[in-house]
Amino acid sequence: MLPGELRQQFPWARIHSLAYPLRLDALGEVLEEIHASHSVVHDDDSRTGCGRLIGNSQETRSVKHLVNKVASSPATVLITGESGTGKEVVARRIHDLSGRAGPFVAVNCGAIPEHLLESELFGHERGAFTDAVSARSGRFEQAKGGTFFLDEIGDMPAVMQVKLLRVLEERVIERVGGAKCIPVDVRLIAATHRDLPRRIAEGRFREDLYYRLSVFPIEIAPLRERSSDIESLVDEFIRRSRDEQNVTLQFSGDAMRLLEQYAWPGNVRELANLVERLAITRTNGVVEAEDLPWPLAEKRDEIPQVVDSTLCGSSVSLPAEGINLKLYLAKIEREMIEVALQDANGVVQHAAQKLGIGRTTLVEKIRRYEINGST
Repeated sequence: MLPGELRQQFPWARIHSLAYPLRLDALGEVLEEIHASHSVVHDDDSRTGCGRLIGNSQETRSVKHLVNKVASSPATVLITGESGTGKEVVARRIHDLSGRAGPFVAVNCGAIPEHLLESELFGHERGAFTDAVSARSGRFEQAKGGTFFLDEIGDMPAVMQVKLLRVLEERVIERVGGAKCIPVDVRLIAATHRDLPRRIAEGRFREDLYYRLSVFPIEIAPLRERSSDIESLVDEFIRRSRDEQNVTLQFSGDAMRLLEQYAWPGNVRELANLVERLAITRTNGVVEAEDLPWPLAEKRDEIPQVVDSTLCGSSVSLPAEGINLKLYLAKIEREMIEVALQDANGVVQHAAQKLGIGRTTLVEKIRRYEINGST
């Protein structure tokens, strides 16, 4: 493709410096810009649920409350939590509710080589380094009027921490190789799975930057501590599979109970990947406990039976007026939890073993049903 044809197809790219015959360094710069223009802004990513926060656990409700509080404010937000908990989803939700007209721009500080990070964030002027055949705006400028999300801020090199601190204090940037101060109108949201106070103590993160970033901190609990969100999350992932791949999927009660008992070291991302995999292997089918992969399936023999002859009669009858099954089952669950706690003298760990569920799952159910007297 000749330079003139490139200009026609990509009029927004800085290709004025291209001449024929093409030089490889000049062409590389243009291709880099074309790639950046397609990857920098993420306004419509269906895999993140378009910024929706799924779940109704106390922890998720708390996050939703904080998001609603801070969204319209220009305050810098620091989102913390384990990898895969949905930090970018929270950042997108803040942006969606902020009313800012500009784009949502995301950068993963740990995914960009240290020697390229400054140019990526702040841009560069022509001739700033060997391959800088034309000037280029950085991500801060591209996020003008919108939200700039710095993911994995805990992995940012020390020299860049100093430069970012200046941006937060003065709200201006300088391109690499330039001397002009460029004002930036962006809302900054940072996120990390690192323990920043520990990294400060180790001398690996600046304390002054930490306080600048954590004007409004939001911590996202790991999925194992909010197991009551799992069913809602699974329903959402199934909905996406249906909309995107026309695949119908459903989980049996035993399979769902295994999901709720699993520790989910990969958090929501791991759950999403599992549902996507099962949508392929169990197309238009029902997922049973034995269909779940290791290590979930290894505990399927520990699943308590929903119907037990010691708990129920040999037959079940419905009242003529019918019942609210969800409320009826919740009542039974609450009563069984209370009995288990009483038998275990209020010790949650022992009660969880009697019920065949994990301790964190039982803690969440105790909180949901507002049951007192547990330790």
